[in-house]
Amino acid sequence: MRSQVLLALLPFLRTEAIRIIHANDDGWAELYTRSFHDVLIAAGHDTVLSAPAENKSGTASSDAEPSPRTTACQYNSCPANTNQPIGRNESSPRLNWVNSFPLTSMRYGIDAIAPPFWNGEAPELAVSGPNVGSNVYIQVHFSGTVGAAVFATKDRKVPAIAFSGLSSGNLAWNTTPIPTRSLVYAQVANKLVDAVVNSGKPYLPEDVFLNVNLPKVEGKCTDPNNFKFVLSRINVGLFSDKDVYHCGSDRLPLEAGVALSGDGCFVSVSVGDANDKTTAPKEKQAVVLNKLGGFFTCMP
Repeated sequence: MRSQVLLALLPFLRTEAIRIIHANDDGWAELYTRSFHDVLIAAGHDTVLSAPAENKSGTASSDAEPSPRTTACQYNSCPANTNQPIGRNESSPRLNWVNSFPLTSMRYGIDAIAPPFWNGEAPELAVSGPNVGSNVYIQVHFSGTVGAAVFATKDRKVPAIAFSGLSSGNLAWNTTPIPTRSLVYAQVANKLVDAVVNSGKPYLPEDVFLNVNLPKVEGKCTDPNNFKFVLSRINVGLFSDKDVYHCGSDRLPLEAGVALSGDGCFVSVSVGDANDKTTAPKEKQAVVLNKLGGFFTCMP
């Protein structure tokens, strides 16, 4: 069944294949993450998942060495009493769990888990999520999904994208049939990955991450082709410097307003500063805008 789903997605998947490290904060067996992982693999990317053994939402940039696992992993996805700090799906060894926080999972993924798959090379891109639920404005500072992405770009100098989806409801990796929202989020997230990769290296400016919020999958927003991407900002900008000039203004729309607009299937894409998880300065916004060009649309 899963292979048939992936074959159905292949018309959407056209890009250069690269090495991608993948994490999240909802747990390694969460369906949104597994669907995205499947799409990245189907697109030809050399992708390795390294995510927490269980749901670790809201843990921000917490980091601690993983401890031996004594209970079963999320959704019984690993047996009890493994007594191991990290583990993997033996039939699909690119799927790995770390018994700690999202940031720790990203750290182990970059430093230890993924390199053997890549002959010791580093990842070219880090992705995190899609998170189950939004990560906008204040939520960004508490998000483990964002924390993992920020670590990748700030501490390991790997360009990173944090994805979140407003359609909530946690689901196990083996849920069948796969709900539309999980498939749609995977495809739409991959579109942005395509755009970033096809823009050429360096994919993003130094110490920058993209914070992406996808709207609810409902109505006309059940078709991946109807989603449109809007350049946005994370925090309110009343007292901050001007943004890059775009869509007739030097103040970008707030990501919360874009993703929660309820009309137009708009995806907010904010250029975040990895040093403080706020909006990056206009000079770095401009680099992203110049690279992605016509990929962005304007709000009505």
